[in-house]
Amino acid sequence: MTRRVDLRSDTITQPTQEMREAMASARVGDDGYGEDPSVNELEARFAEVVGKEAAVFVPSGTMANQIALRILTQPGDVVVAGRAQHMVSFEMGAAARNAGVQFANVDDANGTLELADVLDVIAAEGDHQPHVSMVSIENTHMVSGGTPLDVEDVSRLARSIEGRTLHLDGARLFNAVVATGTSAAEYAAPATTVMACLSKGLCAPVGSLLAGPSALMERARVERKRLGGAMRQAGFLAAAGLVALDTMVDRLKDDHHRARQLAELFAAAFPESGYDPSTCRTNIISFNHPQARQIVAELNQLGVGGDTVSPRRVRFVTHIGVSDDDVAYVAEVLTRFAPSSP
Repeated sequence: MTRRVDLRSDTITQPTQEMREAMASARVGDDGYGEDPSVNELEARFAEVVGKEAAVFVPSGTMANQIALRILTQPGDVVVAGRAQHMVSFEMGAAARNAGVQFANVDDANGTLELADVLDVIAAEGDHQPHVSMVSIENTHMVSGGTPLDVEDVSRLARSIEGRTLHLDGARLFNAVVATGTSAAEYAAPATTVMACLSKGLCAPVGSLLAGPSALMERARVERKRLGGAMRQAGFLAAAGLVALDTMVDRLKDDHHRARQLAELFAAAFPESGYDPSTCRTNIISFNHPQARQIVAELNQLGVGGDTVSPRRVRFVTHIGVSDDDVAYVAEVLTRFAPSSP
């Protein structure tokens, strides 16, 4: 059987043995009544890490983003976001369904929002266009290749949007922290709300957290219940999340190192893509190619799993399950690989 290196996503990570032991011995209660001590500890820990007053534990990052929309906007409002952000392109149109908002999509091909583009959308309110109530940013920015944001750019954006709310989709926030040396609290300080996933590179089996002002987080609990996300003895899951925050952040640098090695290999294998491997700063290799889906399918047959994020853009993601030996195997495959004729 062909060996397999699974680079589809960091969502495929498995909980560590320490997480499994913590889950088995977790103290639990009814979180619907606010009585689960492990959930309460996890929420308080995350709020402290990101420098916010309170946090809410939810089943998924998508739910965290959707709750943020529901507490920071009104139906009919405009949300400014990059056209490739997860909230816009990878949540199955949930924003329209759940919050009744519309997006003003601006270019984010390099992972960031140009301040002038955002301000143009806001200024259009003076031309009888809908009210902009919120701006959303993503850190790291997945589609561009796990690009970490510059905290000064985030602060400048927050200062310039005239009191509107700023939501930070930090599904891979801790990858940005490790890559840049910027603390999670520094990244989150300019934002009204911030979310992070525990179940990607941090390896917890389930869960994300949304943090912000206490009053907003009380409203978030209501919206979590409306969306079906209220849980009961969720401390079994929160226990794994606590281990994730305590033990899995620093090791993300290993994922980044291996991703950069792979980026060099993919750039050499597909020079026609024009991919610059120096843009790979965290754990995601992503580049355009006219045969993207074909490349992914044919590499998969050779034991190198990947994915596409659009018809002509491939993605490969490192995680705890990818070793140095796996990188060497991918190198071997790529030295003899060429896509078949389309």
